[in-house]
Amino acid sequence: MILRGADVLRPEGLAIGDLCLADGCIAEDGDGREIDLSGFRVLPGLVDTHGDGFERHVAPRRGAVNNIGIGLESVDAELACNGITTATLAQFFSWEGGMRGPDFAERFCAALGAAEGLLTDMRLQLRFETHMLDQYARFEALVADSGAGYVVFNDHLPHDALAKGKKPPRLTGQALKSGRSPEAHHALLRDMHDRRGEVPEAVSALAARLTAAGVLLGSHDDNTAEGRLQWRGMGVSLAEFPETREAAEAAHAAGDAVILGAPNVVRGGSHKGNVSATDLLRDGIGDAIASDYHYPAMRQAVARLVEGGVLPFETAWGLVSSGPARVLGLTDRGEISIGKRADLVVMEPESGRIGATFVAGRVSYLSGAVAERFLG
Repeated sequence: MILRGADVLRPEGLAIGDLCLADGCIAEDGDGREIDLSGFRVLPGLVDTHGDGFERHVAPRRGAVNNIGIGLESVDAELACNGITTATLAQFFSWEGGMRGPDFAERFCAALGAAEGLLTDMRLQLRFETHMLDQYARFEALVADSGAGYVVFNDHLPHDALAKGKKPPRLTGQALKSGRSPEAHHALLRDMHDRRGEVPEAVSALAARLTAAGVLLGSHDDNTAEGRLQWRGMGVSLAEFPETREAAEAAHAAGDAVILGAPNVVRGGSHKGNVSATDLLRDGIGDAIASDYHYPAMRQAVARLVEGGVLPFETAWGLVSSGPARVLGLTDRGEISIGKRADLVVMEPESGRIGATFVAGRVSYLSGAVAERFLG
């Protein structure tokens, strides 16, 4: 088809023009059906490097998970209506249990691998709790079996409370999710905390094996420059949601990618008191904005950055399209250029409402005034 008269965001900037689609890609010319999109913007589709908003679809309540595949269909719809064309689903492999435990992680990976008919390009990120020393082999097998191309290292153990001999917060709830008694769960946490000295060597060896297998590696919630540089020394080149300016600046100065959370931008700051993503972006630190836990936040973050005078629209949109595509090594998408995948968003410029989403030239979402143009 040929999209006529829209304001198209190409690498050189926004300009009114025509856009040809053929065989799922941006074409130099074409003779297909013509759609008048004058008055609308056509933008590169959003590329999400990290999102766990899918959890509410695949596991809405404890014990209510019957068919993960059906949940993924619902995830597909939510992603599409928010203009997300490539989604990285961040699945935990954690001692926290429930939908974040190893058993569920294996079920989820199997369901995603078997899913058919999904329009959004859904990719897998596995988030590994580094202190699960007895689970390294099981985790590594899951990475290989699932084909996960992206692993992020986490440490959510409540070390401060454990070091003081106190019961950590949320202990009973976590125990229930994991199927353990509070006493057994507390004993597990204490054991992992007590063995923390074994973790650096174990995780370094795991990182080396995963790197050799071509897996992209990231660290999560870095809070010191020293810690970030230690990760870099292990080949962990992505810094997800750094908690402090010190950590973010260290990653940026070393040439590692810094991924920031869209909800942090939308809220005007972190809900946990961490460094402001907006302040970092104002200072030129940040390669991508990810949905984190709320898919609509990606486009909302762009609007906040533009309205606040932090960044021009073209630059801000690049943080949710071309930037994350580069971070993930996806050279076939992220911008509107000849030969690239036709991953596109059609947007009403005044309201910011998304009227259509295309994934490799296929319509994954169509609504409102934009739908009238296509159906007219």
